[in-house]
Formats: sequence, C-alpha cells, structure tokens
Amino acid sequence: MKLFLPVFIVATVAIGRIVAEDCKGCVPLHTTTFDKVISKFKNAVVKFDVAFPYGEKHDEYSKFAEATKDAMDLLVGEVGIKDFGNKDNADLAKRFNVEKSDYPVVLLFTQGQSEPEKLLTAHDNDYTADNLKRLVKSKTGIYIGLPGCIEQLDRLAEEFKNSGENKRHEIIQKAKVFEETLPENVRPAAKVYVKMMEKIFDRGEVFVQTEQSRLEGLLKTKLSDAKKRSMEEKINILHSFTHRDEL
Repeated sequence: MKLFLPVFIVATVAIGRIVAEDCKGCVPLHTTTFDKVISKFKNAVVKFDVAFPYGEKHDEYSKFAEATKDAMDLLVGEVGIKDFGNKDNADLAKRFNVEKSDYPVVLLFTQGQSEPEKLLTAHDNDYTADNLKRLVKSKTGIYIGLPGCIEQLDRLAEEFKNSGENKRHEIIQKAKVFEETLPENVRPAAKVYVKMMEKIFDRGEVFVQTEQSRLEGLLKTKLSDAKKRSMEEKINILHSFTHRDEL
C-alpha cells in the first residue's frame, strides 16, 4: 500500500498534465469565470464539450487553437461540461442552448451581440480546423492565415471587395506587381488572386458564389491528394473575396 500510493499520485498528476495540455492555446472556462474572461475580448470562440474531450473533432479544434495563438483580439476557449456529480458548467450549456447530442459545439461570442453565433456542431461534416479558421476569419475580420493564402494579397482582396470600379483596377495592378516580387514557388497562388480579381471585375460579385459552388462540386469527385489540396487552397483564397454577411 505504501508503494501504491506514491505511484497513484504521480500517475494522477501526469494525467492532469496531459488533460491540461491537450488543447494548447485553449483557455478553460468555468461558470464562475466565464463572463469575466469573455468580456475582455472583442471576439471569443468557445467549444462546449464533455469534461474530458477526445477524438477527431477535438483534435481539429486543438489545431485551430494552436494556429490562432498569435491573434491577440481573439480568445479561444473551451467549456467542459459534466452531467454527473456536481454537474460542472451544466448551467452554461443550458444558458446558451447547447444540447449534449450536439457536442462538441463551437460558439462565437462577439462584443455588442446579445447572443453567440453557432459555428459548428458534431453534426457538421466539415468540422475541421481550416473550416473553422475560414468561418472565424469571415465573421470577425481577424486575419487568420489559411493554407494557400498570402497575407499581403489577402489584405488586397479585402480592399478590393470594398472598393469601386476605378479603385479595383488599381488594386489588380498592385497585385500583379506584387506577384512579380514573390519567389517562384509562391507565384501560382498569387496568380489565383489576380485571376479572381479579374473575374470579379468582369462578372461582378456573382462570380464568387458560382466559383465556390464549382470548386466545392469538384471536391466531391474523385481527385488525387494533390488536386484536392489545390482545390481546397483555391476555396481558401476565394473566401478572401467573400463579404462577411454571405457566410
């Protein structure tokens, strides 16, 4: 018994550390601290899940937290809910209408909004870190780099979609000049930005919707891994031209 007790304590501490480090970049939120912490941030993404989460969706959320660790205006947190014992945080789930059958649920809290926005639930097929980054980026305006995207061209895309015809022509020329300064391995992505700008300039905003539908349709077909990755990166770039209220 004397030998068992120290081993048990060490094992318990080790397990506690694993749980605490499981979602790097996530802030654990509880009933007593939730409002105090959330109120300090303009935007907060929070996952509501079981007390000791695991599985593919939890792993994807952890990837999202790690990828957004440098976004100072964004809090990434998680609420662990117990439906046994003292039922920790069950009141938070009830308050925000989060059902156990939907775990893990990701909500977006924005200052000035009375209710959070539901981003993902367990029933969504595209419960991935990249999709969550796309959603948060489009709904908050916070810059979050996505695979295939280039920050400077993302910012030009943001300027482009909010400009008139004359200004858009200037931005296209800027994008072309910037493309020439990039290393060869990055230029194909830059060319996609320029091509999309030109298409939107010629066809109008409807191009964004039709192109997104086309690319998503292609993703449902049988593609090589390289081709699939290329399509996904084009969709990421296309989202840079999407107005927030379109998602």
